[in-house]
Amino acid sequence: MLAWRPLALAGIVVMLGALAASCATTPPSNTRDGCAIFREKNGWYADALAAQKKWGVPVHVQLAIIYQESRFVHDAKPARRKLLWVIPWTRPSSAYGYGQIKDGTWDWYRNSTGNRWADRDDFEDVVDFIGWYGSVSHRKLGISKWDAYNQYLAYHEGHGGFKRKTYRKKPWLMKVAKKVAARASAYRAQLKRCEGELDKGWWFF
Repeated sequence: MLAWRPLALAGIVVMLGALAASCATTPPSNTRDGCAIFREKNGWYADALAAQKKWGVPVHVQLAIIYQESRFVHDAKPARRKLLWVIPWTRPSSAYGYGQIKDGTWDWYRNSTGNRWADRDDFEDVVDFIGWYGSVSHRKLGISKWDAYNQYLAYHEGHGGFKRKTYRKKPWLMKVAKKVAARASAYRAQLKRCEGELDKGWWFF
């Protein structure tokens, strides 16, 4: 009569684990509000704050870049090209994950930081990457870690491209960078209203 209980308990544990994994990878319900993001996603604030303390790139800049690159979709990829305007074909790049990071850039990050087991679909690893990349942009190019506009241009064009000012031939990209800067400002204002509660760790419970 009692023999089924361990099996049933194991099944419940598996189901709860699957549900937790699903919740962890589903985008936040309200991606436009920094406080709402961190209220919904347990642990994300701690991850973003750790990246800020480690590299100096503020949380609101991290969020604005992720919003622009993936809308917080963990396994985001560039849309496929179309063959003959109809048939799905190859993707334009190897960009992947929350930060739409290419294979070569990700390998550079892992080799430079020693974080060899990092994954592009893991929020903690991606905010650490954004912090690291922003710190390199600051060191190589003199871009303030709080300057979301130019940080995004360097993020998109690469350090060499930013130095050559390739973005000047891309008016659309400069418009996008302005949107990133505006989004970062909005996140910053929002987080000022709830950072006291976030710092106390109430969201964890």
